Amino acid sequence: MLIKLTGGVVYDPASGIDGKQQDIYIQDGRIIAKPSEDTPIAKEYNLQGKVVMSGAIDMHTHIGGGKGNIARTLLPEDHRSDPVERTHICRSGCGHAAPSTFITGYRYAEMGYTAGFEPAVLPINARQAHMEMGDIPILDKGGYVMLGSDDYLLRLLTAKKDQKAINDYVAWTINSAKAIGVKVVNPGGINAFKFNQRKLDLDEQNSHYGVTPREILQVLATAVKQIGISHPLHVHGCNLGVPGNMQTTLDTIQGIGGLPMHLTHIQFHSYGTEGDFKFSSGAAQIAEAVNKNKNITIDVGQILFGQTVTASGDSMRQFANSHHASPKKWVTMDIECDAGCGVVPFKYKDQNFVNALQWAIGLETFLLVDDPWRIFLTTDHPNGAPFTSYPHLIRLLMDKSFRNDMLATLHPEAQKMTTLASIEREYTLQEIAIMTRAGAAKLIGLQDRGGLSPGNWADITVYTDQADRQKMFEKPDYVFKDGELVVVDGKVVHTKWGTTHIAKPDFDPSVEKGLKEYFDKYLTMKLGNFKISDDEITEDGRGSLTVHPTH
Repeated sequence: MLIKLTGGVVYDPASGIDGKQQDIYIQDGRIIAKPSEDTPIAKEYNLQGKVVMSGAIDMHTHIGGGKGNIARTLLPEDHRSDPVERTHICRSGCGHAAPSTFITGYRYAEMGYTAGFEPAVLPINARQAHMEMGDIPILDKGGYVMLGSDDYLLRLLTAKKDQKAINDYVAWTINSAKAIGVKVVNPGGINAFKFNQRKLDLDEQNSHYGVTPREILQVLATAVKQIGISHPLHVHGCNLGVPGNMQTTLDTIQGIGGLPMHLTHIQFHSYGTEGDFKFSSGAAQIAEAVNKNKNITIDVGQILFGQTVTASGDSMRQFANSHHASPKKWVTMDIECDAGCGVVPFKYKDQNFVNALQWAIGLETFLLVDDPWRIFLTTDHPNGAPFTSYPHLIRLLMDKSFRNDMLATLHPEAQKMTTLASIEREYTLQEIAIMTRAGAAKLIGLQDRGGLSPGNWADITVYTDQADRQKMFEKPDYVFKDGELVVVDGKVVHTKWGTTHIAKPDFDPSVEKGLKEYFDKYLTMKLGNFKISDDEITEDGRGSLTVHPTH
């Protein structure tokens, strides 16, 4: 069946198209070149005056894994506050900060998103993460596997094993967990917390293994590059949320030695110690370092005001933050010496000095980093805010007067500590399309997503151009997923299953000899159960598996 989208104004940075009126043709789920004049068109959509982009991609969103379920269990009030009734098309569900799986898929699609990537898949819990993501309709998905505080890797480093041994272990883990990238959370710090170290700076040794975070970052970044994974090492740095951590972040950028590295939720790692409150913005220094170091990409982790829940693998920092819990309940746990997990409900308040300045720091970072191909729109869902707040965030970036009107309502001392009001920049539609589409696809290595050229899968979002960008991005006119119309006027009209994106880097099979001995001696799970087979991802008929080449 041939579908024609006629006369839309296309923003497709992947093809270099910036606001050009053109027609788009869809056949068999993909975009095709203009067919011959006598080819019958089965369905035509008149998009005169509409804005057309590819489907949006959230490259960092916590949508699968143990901590999400813990958050749901911990917050029945979150369920009660936002129930969604079943329709003849959609399942029922609930949750605002920690929405249920089906509601996650529907709400993302209703904003024009067609893919989301879970940034913290614990290897030993990867099966549960994939089962949960497999329950999310419409979206493509994938995950970054967590390494860097796992006992086995730290033992390899303590034993001074060579880079090839590290590479084989990393590649084996990516294959076993069905991941598309590698994430490190507070490198070595989660593990150090188990030995009662309450913080771990970049060049401080883990008291048990004698290994520093810098060494962990260098060896993992090298492994990711050498085994051919497209997405750079995805780094949640040391000292999240600690005043003065800006210097740790700057040292991390320099210390990686030019290797590709993605620094995630950078807002939480951009704090100085100036002023009466000993808390200040380091956004200008961080943005300058990112602008200078082309090997670095970042996402922001913008905070927005209201109730949410912070759910993180960083048990060390989550324990430290637990006294801020609102409501007053929290969970910190560990799984099989593999990594940590902390869940702390939190309410960001505009009249709280720290929260107000955090809001400003995130926006400063967005506006001071020059290259939209190396910065990405995230709230670290749900840590900074639920993903449903993205349209509001886009308006803040595109509308200086709206941004400054909001700034003027915040804690007065926070207003004095930010240069936000003097920043003139407003994002363009093309820059939004880069951050949320083309750039995200390029960073992850999605070769036929994030663009509208012939051959790409037909993930397409159509908006009515409105001065109020929040309203515009909240309610697309149409969303197509793999060529099927799934959303009309901001409501799901049809559901389908997306694909799971994975990588399969090569490794020496002999790596399993040492791993089997380790599993048999220390873990409750056997090595064979740890490894996820391809058919487990697709066995219930919910979607397919897309294997991305390593290079």
